[in-house]
Amino acid sequence: MRSIWNGAISFGLVSIPIKLVNATESHSISFRQIHTEDGGRVRYRKVCELEDREITQSEIGKGYEDADGTIIPITDEDLAHLPLPTAKTIEIVAFVPADRIDPLQMDAAYYLQAGGAPAAKPYTLLREALKRSNKVAIAKFALRGRERLGMLRVVEDAIALHGLLWPDEVRAPEGLAPDTKVTVSDKELDLADALMDTLGEIDLDELHDEYREALEEVVAAKAAGEAPPEAPEPARSGKVLDLMAALEKSVREAKESRGEEPGEVRQLPQRKSARAAPKQTGGKKSTTKAAPAKKTAAAKKSTAKTTAKSTARSSQGTKKTASASAKKATSAKKTAAKKTAARKRTA
Repeated sequence: MRSIWNGAISFGLVSIPIKLVNATESHSISFRQIHTEDGGRVRYRKVCELEDREITQSEIGKGYEDADGTIIPITDEDLAHLPLPTAKTIEIVAFVPADRIDPLQMDAAYYLQAGGAPAAKPYTLLREALKRSNKVAIAKFALRGRERLGMLRVVEDAIALHGLLWPDEVRAPEGLAPDTKVTVSDKELDLADALMDTLGEIDLDELHDEYREALEEVVAAKAAGEAPPEAPEPARSGKVLDLMAALEKSVREAKESRGEEPGEVRQLPQRKSARAAPKQTGGKKSTTKAAPAKKTAAAKKSTAKTTAKSTARSSQGTKKTASASAKKATSAKKTAAKKTAARKRTA
Protein backbone atom coordinates (compact mmCIF):
# COMPACT_ATOMS: atom_id res chain seq x y z
CA MET A 1 0.00 0.00 0.00
CA ARG A 2 1.32 3.41 -0.96
CA SER A 3 0.84 6.30 1.45
CA ILE A 4 -0.92 9.38 0.10
CA TRP A 5 -0.27 11.73 3.04
CA ASN A 6 2.25 11.96 5.86
CA GLY A 7 1.63 13.68 9.16
CA ALA A 8 0.92 12.98 12.81
CA ILE A 9 -1.97 12.28 15.18
CA SER A 10 -2.28 14.86 17.92
CA PHE A 11 -3.57 13.03 21.00
CA GLY A 12 -3.37 15.65 23.75
CA LEU A 13 0.37 16.14 24.27
CA VAL A 14 1.09 12.83 22.51
CA SER A 15 2.18 13.04 18.87
CA ILE A 16 2.02 9.88 16.72
CA PRO A 17 3.78 10.00 13.33
CA ILE A 18 1.56 8.27 10.75
CA LYS A 19 1.12 7.63 7.05
CA LEU A 20 -2.29 7.78 5.39
CA VAL A 21 -3.17 4.81 3.17
CA ASN A 22 -6.36 4.24 1.15
CA ALA A 23 -8.53 1.59 2.84
CA THR A 24 -10.72 0.98 -0.21
CA GLU A 25 -10.17 0.39 -3.92
CA SER A 26 -12.42 0.51 -6.95
CA HIS A 27 -12.85 -2.58 -9.14
CA SER A 28 -15.22 -0.94 -11.61
CA ILE A 29 -14.42 -1.27 -15.31
CA SER A 30 -13.63 2.03 -17.02
CA PHE A 31 -14.09 2.85 -20.70
CA ARG A 32 -12.30 5.15 -23.14
CA GLN A 33 -14.06 7.46 -25.53
CA ILE A 34 -13.47 6.46 -29.16
CA HIS A 35 -14.43 7.61 -32.61
CA THR A 36 -17.12 5.11 -33.66
CA GLU A 37 -16.14 5.21 -37.35
CA ASP A 38 -12.49 4.20 -37.01
CA GLY A 39 -12.01 3.38 -33.29
CA GLY A 40 -9.56 6.24 -32.72
CA ARG A 41 -9.12 7.55 -29.17
CA VAL A 42 -10.89 10.78 -28.25
CA ARG A 43 -8.79 12.82 -25.83
CA TYR A 44 -9.28 16.02 -23.91
CA ARG A 45 -6.75 18.72 -24.66
CA LYS A 46 -5.92 21.48 -22.17
CA VAL A 47 -5.86 24.73 -24.07
CA CYS A 48 -5.14 28.23 -22.78
CA GLU A 49 -8.02 30.51 -23.76
CA LEU A 50 -5.78 33.60 -24.05
CA GLU A 51 -3.05 32.06 -26.21
CA ASP A 52 -5.28 29.48 -27.93
CA ARG A 53 -2.67 26.73 -27.65
CA GLU A 54 -2.33 23.43 -25.86
CA ILE A 55 -0.24 23.58 -22.68
CA THR A 56 1.54 20.93 -20.59
CA GLN A 57 0.73 19.84 -17.03
CA SER A 58 3.77 21.66 -15.66
CA GLU A 59 2.28 24.96 -16.87
CA ILE A 60 -1.02 24.45 -15.05
CA GLY A 61 -1.68 25.90 -11.61
CA LYS A 62 -4.66 26.72 -9.36
CA GLY A 63 -6.79 29.82 -9.33
CA TYR A 64 -9.88 31.03 -7.47
CA GLU A 65 -12.58 32.74 -9.51
CA ASP A 66 -14.03 35.72 -7.68
CA ALA A 67 -17.65 36.82 -7.94
CA ASP A 68 -16.81 39.37 -10.66
CA GLY A 69 -14.94 36.75 -12.72
CA THR A 70 -11.46 37.77 -11.63
CA ILE A 71 -9.04 34.84 -11.28
CA ILE A 72 -6.85 34.94 -8.13
CA PRO A 73 -3.79 32.64 -8.49
CA ILE A 74 -3.19 30.26 -5.54
CA THR A 75 0.16 28.46 -5.39
CA ASP A 76 1.13 25.25 -3.61
CA GLU A 77 3.29 27.37 -1.31
CA ASP A 78 0.22 29.38 -0.29
CA LEU A 79 -1.58 26.16 0.60
CA ALA A 80 1.42 24.80 2.50
CA HIS A 81 1.45 27.84 4.80
CA LEU A 82 -2.23 27.85 5.69
CA PRO A 83 -2.78 29.13 9.27
CA LEU A 84 -4.30 25.83 10.38
CA PRO A 85 -3.06 23.43 13.09
CA THR A 86 -4.46 20.55 11.01
CA ALA A 87 -2.35 21.21 7.92
CA LYS A 88 -0.12 18.23 8.74
CA THR A 89 -1.85 16.96 11.87
CA ILE A 90 -4.89 14.80 12.60
CA GLU A 91 -6.10 16.63 15.69
CA ILE A 92 -8.34 14.57 17.99
CA VAL A 93 -10.95 16.84 19.53
CA ALA A 94 -13.29 14.38 21.32
CA PHE A 95 -14.20 10.75 22.05
CA VAL A 96 -17.83 9.69 21.57
CA PRO A 97 -19.84 6.42 21.33
CA ALA A 98 -19.88 5.02 17.80
CA ASP A 99 -23.68 5.19 17.57
CA ARG A 100 -23.48 8.98 17.81
CA ILE A 101 -22.16 9.08 14.23
CA ASP A 102 -24.86 9.39 11.59
CA PRO A 103 -24.10 6.98 8.69
CA LEU A 104 -25.09 9.78 6.30
CA GLN A 105 -21.89 11.57 7.34
CA MET A 106 -19.60 8.66 6.40
CA ASP A 107 -17.22 9.42 3.54
CA ALA A 108 -13.94 7.89 2.27
CA ALA A 109 -12.00 5.48 4.50
CA TYR A 110 -8.25 5.32 5.16
CA TYR A 111 -5.83 3.27 7.24
CA LEU A 112 -3.34 4.97 9.53
CA GLN A 113 0.08 3.32 9.39
CA ALA A 114 2.60 3.94 12.15
CA GLY A 115 5.40 6.13 10.84
CA GLY A 116 8.46 4.16 11.93
CA ALA A 117 9.65 2.56 15.18
CA PRO A 118 9.19 5.69 17.38
CA ALA A 119 5.47 5.68 16.57
CA ALA A 120 4.88 2.05 17.64
CA LYS A 121 4.33 2.73 21.35
CA PRO A 122 1.97 5.77 21.12
CA TYR A 123 0.13 4.14 18.17
CA THR A 124 -0.52 1.01 20.24
CA LEU A 125 -1.54 3.13 23.23
CA LEU A 126 -4.21 4.98 21.22
CA ARG A 127 -5.45 1.74 19.65
CA GLU A 128 -5.85 -0.07 22.97
CA ALA A 129 -7.46 2.99 24.59
CA LEU A 130 -10.07 3.08 21.82
CA LYS A 131 -10.70 -0.65 22.25
CA ARG A 132 -11.20 -0.47 26.00
CA SER A 133 -13.42 2.61 25.92
CA ASN A 134 -15.69 1.27 23.14
CA LYS A 135 -15.61 4.76 21.68
CA VAL A 136 -14.41 6.44 18.51
CA ALA A 137 -12.25 9.55 18.22
CA ILE A 138 -13.50 12.64 16.41
CA ALA A 139 -10.70 14.51 14.66
CA LYS A 140 -10.01 17.36 12.26
CA PHE A 141 -7.45 17.14 9.47
CA ALA A 142 -6.54 18.84 6.20
CA LEU A 143 -6.34 16.82 2.98
CA ARG A 144 -6.34 17.82 -0.69
CA GLY A 145 -6.81 21.50 -0.17
CA ARG A 146 -9.49 21.52 2.50
CA GLU A 147 -10.04 20.84 6.19
CA ARG A 148 -12.06 17.74 6.90
CA LEU A 149 -13.83 16.04 9.77
CA GLY A 150 -12.87 12.46 10.61
CA MET A 151 -13.54 9.50 12.88
CA LEU A 152 -10.84 7.15 14.18
CA ARG A 153 -11.75 3.58 15.06
CA VAL A 154 -9.97 0.25 15.48
CA VAL A 155 -10.04 -2.32 12.64
CA GLU A 156 -8.31 -5.53 13.75
CA ASP A 157 -4.84 -4.34 14.78
CA ALA A 158 -4.87 -1.06 12.86
CA ILE A 159 -6.45 2.35 13.29
CA ALA A 160 -8.81 3.45 10.52
CA LEU A 161 -9.76 7.02 9.66
CA HIS A 162 -13.20 7.62 8.18
CA GLY A 163 -13.74 10.95 6.54
CA LEU A 164 -16.95 12.59 7.73
CA LEU A 165 -19.08 15.21 6.09
CA TRP A 166 -19.54 18.37 8.09
CA PRO A 167 -23.00 18.51 9.71
CA ASP A 168 -24.08 21.37 7.42
CA GLU A 169 -23.20 19.24 4.37
CA VAL A 170 -25.90 16.67 5.18
CA ARG A 171 -29.23 17.74 3.73
CA ALA A 172 -32.43 17.36 5.73
CA PRO A 173 -35.00 14.94 4.21
CA GLU A 174 -37.76 17.55 4.21
CA GLY A 175 -40.65 16.96 1.84
CA LEU A 176 -39.50 13.45 0.87
CA ALA A 177 -41.90 11.37 2.99
CA PRO A 178 -45.36 10.67 1.49
CA ASP A 179 -47.74 13.49 2.27
CA THR A 180 -50.73 11.18 1.84
CA LYS A 181 -52.16 9.78 5.06
CA VAL A 182 -51.72 6.00 5.02
CA THR A 183 -52.75 3.44 7.62
CA VAL A 184 -50.82 0.18 7.94
CA SER A 185 -52.71 -2.71 9.52
CA ASP A 186 -51.35 -5.16 12.08
CA LYS A 187 -51.74 -8.03 9.58
CA GLU A 188 -49.57 -6.20 7.04
CA LEU A 189 -46.93 -5.53 9.69
CA ASP A 190 -47.04 -9.19 10.75
CA LEU A 191 -46.45 -10.33 7.16
CA ALA A 192 -43.64 -7.81 6.78
CA ASP A 193 -42.06 -9.23 9.95
CA ALA A 194 -42.46 -12.76 8.59
CA LEU A 195 -40.76 -11.73 5.33
CA MET A 196 -37.87 -10.14 7.26
CA ASP A 197 -37.46 -13.30 9.35
CA THR A 198 -37.54 -15.49 6.22
CA LEU A 199 -34.90 -13.43 4.41
CA GLY A 200 -32.82 -13.48 7.59
CA GLU A 201 -29.24 -12.28 7.71
CA ILE A 202 -26.35 -12.60 5.26
CA ASP A 203 -22.59 -12.60 5.38
CA LEU A 204 -21.54 -9.44 3.53
CA ASP A 205 -18.39 -11.23 2.32
CA GLU A 206 -20.63 -13.43 0.14
CA LEU A 207 -21.87 -10.45 -1.89
CA HIS A 208 -20.10 -9.54 -5.13
CA ASP A 209 -20.50 -7.23 -8.11
CA GLU A 210 -22.47 -9.28 -10.65
CA TYR A 211 -22.65 -6.35 -13.07
CA ARG A 212 -18.84 -6.15 -13.28
CA GLU A 213 -18.56 -9.93 -13.79
CA ALA A 214 -21.12 -9.84 -16.60
CA LEU A 215 -19.28 -6.90 -18.18
CA GLU A 216 -15.99 -8.83 -18.04
CA GLU A 217 -17.67 -11.71 -19.90
CA VAL A 218 -18.84 -9.32 -22.61
CA VAL A 219 -15.34 -7.81 -22.99
CA ALA A 220 -13.73 -11.27 -23.13
CA ALA A 221 -16.20 -12.47 -25.75
CA LYS A 222 -15.70 -9.39 -27.92
CA ALA A 223 -11.91 -9.72 -27.63
CA ALA A 224 -12.12 -13.35 -28.78
CA GLY A 225 -14.35 -12.43 -31.73
CA GLU A 226 -17.32 -14.24 -30.25
CA ALA A 227 -20.87 -13.08 -29.77
CA PRO A 228 -21.49 -11.63 -26.32
CA PRO A 229 -23.68 -13.71 -24.00
CA GLU A 230 -27.37 -12.96 -24.17
CA ALA A 231 -29.19 -11.68 -21.12
CA PRO A 232 -31.68 -14.13 -19.59
CA GLU A 233 -35.31 -13.23 -19.88
CA PRO A 234 -36.67 -11.78 -16.67
CA ALA A 235 -39.17 -13.92 -14.84
CA ARG A 236 -42.69 -12.82 -15.56
CA SER A 237 -44.90 -12.28 -12.59
CA GLY A 238 -48.48 -11.15 -12.50
CA LYS A 239 -49.26 -7.70 -11.29
CA VAL A 240 -50.13 -7.82 -7.62
CA LEU A 241 -52.22 -4.84 -6.66
CA ASP A 242 -53.07 -6.04 -3.17
CA LEU A 243 -50.34 -5.34 -0.61
CA MET A 244 -51.29 -8.36 1.51
CA ALA A 245 -51.10 -10.67 -1.51
CA ALA A 246 -47.73 -9.19 -2.47
CA LEU A 247 -46.35 -9.80 1.02
CA GLU A 248 -47.64 -13.38 1.14
CA LYS A 249 -46.16 -14.10 -2.30
CA SER A 250 -42.84 -12.58 -1.26
CA VAL A 251 -42.66 -14.81 1.84
CA ARG A 252 -43.40 -17.91 -0.26
CA GLU A 253 -40.76 -17.04 -2.87
CA ALA A 254 -38.18 -16.26 -0.18
CA LYS A 255 -38.77 -19.66 1.43
CA GLU A 256 -38.53 -21.43 -1.94
CA SER A 257 -35.24 -19.67 -2.73
CA ARG A 258 -33.81 -20.96 0.57
CA GLY A 259 -34.96 -24.51 -0.12
CA GLU A 260 -37.73 -24.39 2.44
CA GLU A 261 -41.18 -25.78 1.83
CA PRO A 262 -43.44 -22.80 1.24
CA GLY A 263 -46.55 -24.34 2.77
CA GLU A 264 -48.91 -21.79 4.22
CA VAL A 265 -47.83 -18.35 5.27
CA ARG A 266 -48.33 -18.23 9.01
CA GLN A 267 -48.97 -14.82 10.39
CA LEU A 268 -47.43 -13.74 13.64
CA PRO A 269 -49.76 -13.21 16.62
CA GLN A 270 -51.65 -10.00 16.20
CA ARG A 271 -50.75 -7.15 18.47
CA LYS A 272 -53.41 -6.20 20.97
CA SER A 273 -55.12 -2.98 20.06
CA ALA A 274 -57.43 -0.91 22.17
CA ARG A 275 -60.97 -1.28 20.82
CA ALA A 276 -64.18 0.14 22.15
CA ALA A 277 -66.44 -2.36 23.91
CA PRO A 278 -69.70 -3.14 22.03
CA LYS A 279 -72.70 -1.25 23.28
CA GLN A 280 -75.50 -3.20 25.02
CA THR A 281 -78.74 -2.97 23.08
CA GLY A 282 -81.04 -4.63 25.60
CA GLY A 283 -81.70 -4.30 29.28
CA LYS A 284 -80.28 -7.72 30.15
CA LYS A 285 -76.84 -8.90 29.24
CA SER A 286 -76.69 -11.83 26.91
CA THR A 287 -75.01 -14.87 28.43
CA THR A 288 -74.11 -16.38 25.05
CA LYS A 289 -71.75 -14.66 22.63
CA ALA A 290 -71.22 -15.47 19.00
CA ALA A 291 -67.73 -16.89 18.62
CA PRO A 292 -65.64 -15.64 15.72
CA ALA A 293 -65.18 -17.92 12.75
CA LYS A 294 -61.51 -18.58 13.57
CA LYS A 295 -62.32 -19.51 17.17
CA THR A 296 -65.22 -21.76 15.99
CA ALA A 297 -62.90 -23.60 13.60
CA ALA A 298 -60.29 -23.94 16.32
CA ALA A 299 -62.97 -25.19 18.73
CA LYS A 300 -64.11 -27.80 16.20
CA LYS A 301 -60.55 -29.04 15.78
CA SER A 302 -60.08 -29.11 19.55
CA THR A 303 -63.41 -30.96 20.02
CA ALA A 304 -62.45 -33.50 17.37
CA LYS A 305 -59.11 -34.15 19.04
CA THR A 306 -60.76 -34.38 22.48
CA THR A 307 -63.43 -36.79 21.16
CA ALA A 308 -60.80 -39.00 19.58
CA LYS A 309 -58.80 -39.10 22.78
CA SER A 310 -61.95 -39.75 24.86
CA THR A 311 -62.97 -42.58 22.54
CA ALA A 312 -59.56 -44.18 22.83
CA ARG A 313 -59.59 -43.79 26.60
CA SER A 314 -63.15 -45.15 26.88
CA SER A 315 -62.28 -48.21 24.77
CA GLN A 316 -59.25 -48.84 26.93
CA GLY A 317 -61.45 -48.31 30.03
CA THR A 318 -64.04 -50.76 28.69
CA LYS A 319 -61.38 -53.41 28.21
CA LYS A 320 -60.07 -52.85 31.71
CA THR A 321 -63.66 -52.94 33.16
CA ALA A 322 -64.45 -56.18 31.34
CA SER A 323 -61.26 -57.75 32.59
CA ALA A 324 -61.98 -56.60 36.13
CA SER A 325 -65.57 -57.95 35.92
CA ALA A 326 -64.27 -61.31 34.78
CA LYS A 327 -61.84 -61.46 37.69
CA LYS A 328 -64.63 -60.51 40.14
CA ALA A 329 -66.93 -63.18 38.72
CA THR A 330 -64.25 -65.86 39.07
CA SER A 331 -63.54 -64.74 42.62
CA ALA A 332 -67.26 -64.83 43.46
CA LYS A 333 -67.56 -68.36 42.14
CA LYS A 334 -64.62 -69.49 44.23
CA THR A 335 -66.09 -67.83 47.34
CA ALA A 336 -69.51 -69.49 46.78
CA ALA A 337 -67.88 -72.88 46.36
CA LYS A 338 -65.98 -72.48 49.62
CA LYS A 339 -69.15 -71.51 51.50
CA THR A 340 -71.04 -74.51 50.11
CA ALA A 341 -68.27 -76.85 51.15
CA ALA A 342 -68.26 -75.38 54.64
CA ARG A 343 -72.04 -75.86 55.02
CA LYS A 344 -71.76 -79.50 53.98
CA ARG A 345 -69.10 -80.16 56.59
CA THR A 346 -71.21 -78.46 59.29
CA ALA A 347 -74.23 -80.61 58.36
